[in-house]
Amino acid sequence: MRRILAMLAAGWAVCAAAEEPLHDSMSMPGMEAMMAEMGGQVYAHAVLDQFEGRLGAGGGTFRWDGQGWYGGDYDKLWIKSEGFVDSHGRVSDGDQELLYDHAISAYFDLQAGLRSDLDSYATRNWAAFGVQGLAPLFFDVEATGYVSDEGHLAARLQGSYDLLLTQRLILQPELELNFYSKADPDRQSGAGLSDLDAGLRLRYELTRKVAPYLGVAYSARFTPDTNADLRFTAGIRAWF
Repeated sequence: MRRILAMLAAGWAVCAAAEEPLHDSMSMPGMEAMMAEMGGQVYAHAVLDQFEGRLGAGGGTFRWDGQGWYGGDYDKLWIKSEGFVDSHGRVSDGDQELLYDHAISAYFDLQAGLRSDLDSYATRNWAAFGVQGLAPLFFDVEATGYVSDEGHLAARLQGSYDLLLTQRLILQPELELNFYSKADPDRQSGAGLSDLDAGLRLRYELTRKVAPYLGVAYSARFTPDTNADLRFTAGIRAWF
């Protein structure tokens, strides 16, 4: 854990500097310089992309996936969270991330920070390094690599696309793949491609910020005993 914190110390220092414009004690010239460096203004934004129940032959599960950021046009502080809750109240795949984000182009950002696997299973901590943004044709993509405090490696690839059927009716396919360099039985993860989660959701925007949806979701876990299921899902997407 000490090694991870040392790797991230420089990133946290930049994040701390990015928050200084909010202090009333800063002189106006210093505030203007800092705001200009961050891109002009400071904003906050949060998206609850998946907040849903899933129903299938194996019973019901609950899924959440959300993220939010605070900062300017070029530098931000991101928080990401996702996971599952089964019908017995057990939490799995609980991924919590705190990331420093810096824009490298009009469409892509570099990110670095800390990930903690916090759920009903063994806790793991990772340093995280990745890229997030809009690929050609406006696909939302994320590619993140991880290094644990034990030297193990992991990677996650995520992608989604919003297909506008009307101004309010939107069809969204999405896919998440997780890879690990070593199996971890205490977290039910295998080596190589460990698990995937894919879905197809049709949402209707009651307002720009609130959209209920229906869809199907397919999950698979590639441990020595492969488990996979297809479930119907219903939920709500919201942003703030």
